[in-house]
Amino acid sequence: MWIERDVESLLRQRAKQRPVVVVTGARQTGKTSLVQRLFPDRELVSLDLPSEAEQAERDPAAFLRRHPPPLVVDEVQYAPGLFRHVKVFVDAHRDEPGMFVLTGSQQFTLMRGVAESLAGRAEILELETLSWHEARRALPGLAVEDFLVRGGYPELHRRPDLDAWGFYRSYLATYLERDLRQQLQVSSLRDFERFVRACGLRTGQLLNRADLARDVGVSGSTAAAWLSVLRASGQVVLLEPWFSNRAKSLVKSPKLYLGDTGLASFLCGVRSGEDLLSSTLAGALWETLSFGELRRAQVNRDGGWELCFWRDRSREADFLRHRGGRFDLADAKWTEHPDVRDAASLERVAAELPAGSVERCAVLCRAANPYPLTEKVKALPLDAVGERWG
Repeated sequence: MWIERDVESLLRQRAKQRPVVVVTGARQTGKTSLVQRLFPDRELVSLDLPSEAEQAERDPAAFLRRHPPPLVVDEVQYAPGLFRHVKVFVDAHRDEPGMFVLTGSQQFTLMRGVAESLAGRAEILELETLSWHEARRALPGLAVEDFLVRGGYPELHRRPDLDAWGFYRSYLATYLERDLRQQLQVSSLRDFERFVRACGLRTGQLLNRADLARDVGVSGSTAAAWLSVLRASGQVVLLEPWFSNRAKSLVKSPKLYLGDTGLASFLCGVRSGEDLLSSTLAGALWETLSFGELRRAQVNRDGGWELCFWRDRSREADFLRHRGGRFDLADAKWTEHPDVRDAASLERVAAELPAGSVERCAVLCRAANPYPLTEKVKALPLDAVGERWG
């Protein structure tokens, strides 16, 4: 079963406009399947094959003679030497868009090659795991609580019989072995796994790097390096705070989120929708899902996202978007029936912003349908995020 991805139209459009399109993202998000489906007439070469990777790295000119463009190269980060030859080819054919579609999972390697050789020549698109909107469209009977726990990795929804707990256990082990050991001097994989779990338990919270390092028992510099790699590989996302010169008391630390709620649930020990309903972590996991839905709606439409949050000593908005002097505000609430009290925090934040500058305020919740909470604030189910807030 193919699950349609919202980014498909944007990827097709960019391939008609730019000579190189780079599709990146965490492992198992469906990058290879997506480019195969969208570009069926092009040859696809996977550098997961050691023989192909070796030639692409050692003799890229011969590699491109064997595989002339237009070409799809999967896991291109395994041959950094190929980027320079792609640049030479693109410079010689500047008026021919879509010559190369490149995919890669290890962003810390991939993006270095793109920055050094393909700056100004490549469009970069990130493919995340499935959004609730994408999953619900393919599986209309899916409950949002079950989706939150199962997560958005496409394989888990193409194969409903697949045990999600076993999938994430294997995913974590493979990720540690295959990606991280190659990139970091990790003396103890057990310590690193504890670090990943500690990040999962902190999803939706302000990031305190010192506390994180202390709880895991590693140095601050080690924790910073590990967090950087988790971010670069799409496992962790940091949401920065909004602040302005006139708001001296605003929080300056970012908030930490897991990139996918299925992995976050696994790391938090939440195995089912029933577990979620009784978990003290339900609010944090719902906020993680809400952030993901907002982020994906923007990425799939524009190729990037612009969000932050507001927090000072007495007021907080989980999500803030600023566009040309206009603001949108949203809070995530783990409830099916939000009321006026759930809107109060947003109204207090809106009062701190310039008069008339706030366009929309929403409480992202499990309500069945959108409805007004106050004159300024609406209750908004996740189904409506892409249409009304994306």
